[in-house]
Amino acid sequence: MKNPIKLACIAAVAGLGSLAALGCGNDVPPNGVAKVGDSVITKAQFDRWLHNAALAQAQGGRGTVPDPPDFERCVAGLRRQPLPSGGKQPSADALKKQCKQQYDQLKGDVMQFLIQAQWIQQEAQARDVRVSDPEVRKSLEDQKKQAFPTEKAYQRYLESSGMTEEDILFRVKLDQLQTKLTQKVTESEGKVSNADVKDYYEKNRKRFAQPERRDLNVVVTKTKAKAAKAKAAIRRGDSFKAVAKRYSIDNASKSQGGKLPDVAKGQQEKALDEAVFGAKKDKLEGPLKTQFGFYVFEVTKVTPASQQSLEQATDTIRNLLKSQHQQKALDAFIKDFREEYKDKTNCADDFRVAECDNAPKEKTNTGPASGGAPGGQQAPQGQQPQTPQPQAPPPQQPQP
Repeated sequence: MKNPIKLACIAAVAGLGSLAALGCGNDVPPNGVAKVGDSVITKAQFDRWLHNAALAQAQGGRGTVPDPPDFERCVAGLRRQPLPSGGKQPSADALKKQCKQQYDQLKGDVMQFLIQAQWIQQEAQARDVRVSDPEVRKSLEDQKKQAFPTEKAYQRYLESSGMTEEDILFRVKLDQLQTKLTQKVTESEGKVSNADVKDYYEKNRKRFAQPERRDLNVVVTKTKAKAAKAKAAIRRGDSFKAVAKRYSIDNASKSQGGKLPDVAKGQQEKALDEAVFGAKKDKLEGPLKTQFGFYVFEVTKVTPASQQSLEQATDTIRNLLKSQHQQKALDAFIKDFREEYKDKTNCADDFRVAECDNAPKEKTNTGPASGGAPGGQQAPQGQQPQTPQPQAPPPQQPQP
């Protein structure tokens, strides 16, 4: 199902924004897995997220939460799974290794989401970006209508995933916070002067030019003799459609009744290009030898080359430059955002990920915080750049 309330990225965590400050300095207290500034992410919250992530990974089956360090329940759960035909039961060590790999993956996903959720909330608070409860509720209801045919289907999803509506409202709130942060970061970068537009146009005139184009009727044959027969048939009054069906080896034009529309100068191989753009309209030409066979053709329509004026191109250029300016500002924000909040983030020894200031060096993620464009890629024209967005462990999309 398409875009189920962005539920493909949702897992449960309640009250994440109201964590009490525990411990002192950069130390993570005993009941925590990480500390972002003065806010602590507790082990209880991590465990809850892990549970839902494990359910998601089960894809609607009976999920077993990996239970380190011995993984007894996880191993038992894997043993209960049916073996493929002729399959052999893996050893206990192999199953334990599988459980550990699953746990490490889920742990990393959960920690990344919990930490980045704190980053988003703290940055929103620092910039006085707010989302009201009615806004969140309306967004949820709108997305529910798109994702689920009935309220009952939605409730079934909640039950199977282990999530509550409070969890989903929290995730929707994060989505809206990141959208408003984007607007806050880029709003002052949307101004493009007429001089900017004109300068871009003058430097990129070729981008606003259209070459001459021609519509053709064609028949392509393997031999010159067959091309001559095809040409003779057309001269006798047979239609290009009938002749193409009888003789042509070019399936693309043949399926269109011999029509080859909108051919731009320079698109075809040199011999054919020169012949086509040197031919007179409605005059039968050929046979012409090419690397693909022998062509018999006629030009049915000529669209002259054109140059879009500055006035005609202004809106396109303005939108493009606006997007480029906004993306540049956003790239700078993402870089500073990640560095600033990573410096504030300390993780317990067994829970260190790339977002932690004390992350293992060899596992450091050099990409931007989730939602940013790797390598500072330009946002597509007409689309709003996006701020870093926390990524939750991805549950299986619900099916109504």
